[in-house]
Amino acid sequence: MATASPRTAVRRPPPKPPRGGFSAFMIGLLKWGGAIILLAVIGLGISVAIAMGSLPGFDELKRSPNGQSVEIRGADNSVLVSLGPSYGEWLPFARIPKTMTAAMIAVEDRRFYYHPGVDPIGMARSLRSNATRGTRQGASTITQQLARNVFLTSNQTYSRKIREAVIALAIERKFTKEAILELYLNRVYFGGGAYGIDAASRKFFGHPAETLSLEEAAIIAGLVKAPSRYAPSADPVRARDRASVVIKTMEDSGAITPAQAAAADFASLRFAPQERQSGVRYFTDWVLAQVENLTDEAVEPLSVSTTLDPAGQRYAEAAIAAESPAGAQGALVSMARDGAVKAMVGGRDYVASNYNRAVAARRQPGSSWKLFDYLAAIEDGVEPDDTIVDGPVTIDGWSPHNFGNSYAGTVTVRHAFAESINTVAVKLAQRVGFDTVADVARRFGITTPIDRRPAMALGASDVELLELTTAYAGVANQGVETRPYAITRIATASGKVLYTREAPSPRVLVAPYVAAKMTDLLKAAVETGTGRNAQIGRPLAGKTGTTSSYKDGWFIGFTNELTTGVWMGRDDAKPVASLQGGRAPARAFAAYMARAVGGTPPAPLTTDVAAPDLGLEPDDQVYGLVPDSAAPGVTSDNSGEVDVQPRRRDPAPGDEDQPRLDDRWLNDTLNAPAPRQQRSPDPY
Repeated sequence: MATASPRTAVRRPPPKPPRGGFSAFMIGLLKWGGAIILLAVIGLGISVAIAMGSLPGFDELKRSPNGQSVEIRGADNSVLVSLGPSYGEWLPFARIPKTMTAAMIAVEDRRFYYHPGVDPIGMARSLRSNATRGTRQGASTITQQLARNVFLTSNQTYSRKIREAVIALAIERKFTKEAILELYLNRVYFGGGAYGIDAASRKFFGHPAETLSLEEAAIIAGLVKAPSRYAPSADPVRARDRASVVIKTMEDSGAITPAQAAAADFASLRFAPQERQSGVRYFTDWVLAQVENLTDEAVEPLSVSTTLDPAGQRYAEAAIAAESPAGAQGALVSMARDGAVKAMVGGRDYVASNYNRAVAARRQPGSSWKLFDYLAAIEDGVEPDDTIVDGPVTIDGWSPHNFGNSYAGTVTVRHAFAESINTVAVKLAQRVGFDTVADVARRFGITTPIDRRPAMALGASDVELLELTTAYAGVANQGVETRPYAITRIATASGKVLYTREAPSPRVLVAPYVAAKMTDLLKAAVETGTGRNAQIGRPLAGKTGTTSSYKDGWFIGFTNELTTGVWMGRDDAKPVASLQGGRAPARAFAAYMARAVGGTPPAPLTTDVAAPDLGLEPDDQVYGLVPDSAAPGVTSDNSGEVDVQPRRRDPAPGDEDQPRLDDRWLNDTLNAPAPRQQRSPDPY
């Protein structure tokens, strides 16, 4: 009987252990990441293809230069300045000097011939530099810059950067590298209004671009990074320094030999003389910065109407040129009662320095700051005829001194202000509180940081001339806010109106009688005090300012027509011999104002406005705080307490039944905003 053979056993591999959760996650992530990258590449390809189809042809790009012309007109409709792009001859690639293309590639895009329009290696290098060094390093290729200059704006947004990259890739697909360089070198902005290398060469060197030397090419190539900063017309020294960096970069990239780099001679390089620019350019530059905020029109030519009085501007420039001490700068700003800027001088020579000291420089105001000390004191009940002791005072170990280290004893408040007595100003500021003085300055438009320690009463905090002049204009305007402005209308060349100024609703800064009493003090300073050199034979109010070691001199004052501020000093803040506010600045003020308002009949200043008679004395506080007692202020020794002796009378019968003169009453009567809450001291 046959026996069945046993079934042969089949050996199977052991089952695979289940994948861990992390491994599965990573595999899934790679799959999804790959899919996303693939979709992104496909999307990018489609976007580039669409961009290629919409790109203009080469000839069309040559015929469509960029840049916008702007015409700025004065109050009399005369043209102050016409700004716009200048273009030289279009140079085909074969006529562009090889040193010019080599310099541009070396400094702007060393891998130009090796990337497809966007340089991944450059982007990685930029990201690493930004992350490790904390510095901002750009990675835009020449092609990207061309895309931005021709088709886009300079807005720093991610969407713009993506569009820039897409257009750059499309440009590289449509044009050769030589064509891209030709477009770029004939279209890029080089400063001074010059677009393209031929315009730049003619402007800065006085000859066509075809004859550019190595040094000249390096100068032009160095301008692209910051045209306004490195342009020879703005700063020849900085332009040469930047060109030296370009030469070194060319040597490192192999574009020139070490011997050629060593032979580069910038010391003997001569720039073409630049057309002398009128001082009105300080004003027009200030206006142009505002145009960008008032309209987004970036293509059509613009006509901008302004408030500037051309004749007054000439008077202002002449006054600053004639009176500014040797080696010092001068600045002036003048505005009408409503804030219309009529003249602005930002320095002695716009070509030598286009830095506008009238609106940008921050300097210590010296005694011209005392305006705020006395405004706060008048609000607190101090009268011009009150008496106060001019004597030594010490606050927290600090002891201010008067000019000449002398003291006059008992004087009136008016006399103390007219003679700019330091100790009295400090005592008044201490009486009302240094925070209160700072708050008054803020109320009158001072936005710069304010040091609220006792020395602030004598002008220890930096201010801008335009802001301080605006504060004085608020007093001239009988306590009503004055807002400086320059642009009244913006229209296109075709007549389309883009902007028309509407008069704002100004705030009431102080009660009218407070402004009138302050005007009385300012008038005394001109008639009998430190500002006598500012007199012009008509009613005038103003104040001098001089800082320690004669580093700054100020005079700010007003007639019924104009408020004008003058500052003088050195940019490096070094002392200027004999510079005092009552000398050169006051004389410059008078020289300008005498001519600026000379054709109008003299008008008196408002120096006497009665306080509302609601049963309280006129010298009681109006704007916020009513004194607890009508008793005279306490006298003091050297402790620093204020010793003002106000003139008062006994309360009249029925005073207790009259409405209380406080914030609520003042706001209802003058329709003024409620006073701001007490500010904490500035951290300066």
